[in-house]
Amino acid sequence: MNTAKNTLVCISLILYLFALVFILFFDSRGYRLSEVSFGEYINWSSNFIPFRTINLYIHSIAHGTLNIKIPLKNLGGNLILFLPMGIFLPLIIKRINNIRIYVITMTVLLLLIEVTQVVSRRGSFDIDDLILNMLGAVIGFAIWNDRFVKKY
Repeated sequence: MNTAKNTLVCISLILYLFALVFILFFDSRGYRLSEVSFGEYINWSSNFIPFRTINLYIHSIAHGTLNIKIPLKNLGGNLILFLPMGIFLPLIIKRINNIRIYVITMTVLLLLIEVTQVVSRRGSFDIDDLILNMLGAVIGFAIWNDRFVKKY
């Protein structure tokens, strides 16, 4: 890669990471319940049942029981949030060009983020967020590895 492309990639990555950290840890969502114990906080703010939140949002869209912006923002936002990681990671770290290594790396990274959100009380642990984030990251990886995209 030439110097101009490297510079553009680095600047883009830095801006993306700043936006990601802001969205994940500083975007106020009202989760900071400092008056409750840590155990109660985990119990209140966590979802360990796969597809519980996803099904709830899909059901609410189908039946019109919730303002459609809420489920679309949650489902679409979580899907899109890590899509750029599928491009940046293999571009920056050549060893992550293998889908297996990429999925393992992203799983560890996403688990670390979810746990950090709970421990810092800056969010919740939601297995569905992890599923949607991983799906978005894998879509980004597939886009990056597309032959048409690799030509440019």
